[in-house]
Amino acid sequence: MRCQELFGFKEPLYMAIKKKTVLNITVILFILSFFVTPLGHYGKLFLNRIFSFSPYIVDEANRRQITDFDWRLKDAEWNLVNFEKSKGKITLINFWASWRLPSEAELKSIQDLYNQYKDQVDFYIITNENRPPVEEFMQKHDFTFPVTYLIIGDKSAVEVPEKPPYSYLIDQTGTIVIEQDGIADWNTSTVRDLIDDLIAR
Repeated sequence: MRCQELFGFKEPLYMAIKKKTVLNITVILFILSFFVTPLGHYGKLFLNRIFSFSPYIVDEANRRQITDFDWRLKDAEWNLVNFEKSKGKITLINFWASWRLPSEAELKSIQDLYNQYKDQVDFYIITNENRPPVEEFMQKHDFTFPVTYLIIGDKSAVEVPEKPPYSYLIDQTGTIVIEQDGIADWNTSTVRDLIDDLIAR
């Protein structure tokens, strides 16, 4: 009588071990794919977007106001622009980096917001990178929002974060109504209702 029959096994022991080994290898390969293949990159983007929420609206009692709008930046063509041109306007500032996954995940919602409000809100989507990688990134993702380049070392109207993404929504009086550290979903009813309310004032 064979061993598997003696002990009541329905299949040879070595077959059971083999199946378990194959299952373990499959799980390990699946986990590794999230680190070394495009599947992993898109999976992490998806997870970042799933777990991003509407940005933080500052309580009215705690809102700060911008007092100095004299802030030099460079536009997509590398021409100097000044933030003063947005004084008195609703403005969204987003600091980002093409190599930061949370930024990449967040920018889709900013593009959606830009598509809806580009004629009513000034958008400053700011990076400190050089132009070639940024232009390649924009083309790859079909982003059309205006890119702005930070002049490192110059004074700024808002605090420049050490690690993007970091965002501000500013009303017509220069008051910061949203200050968001980290990724957020900007294409939400909460954000749109707030902007619509600011526009109606």
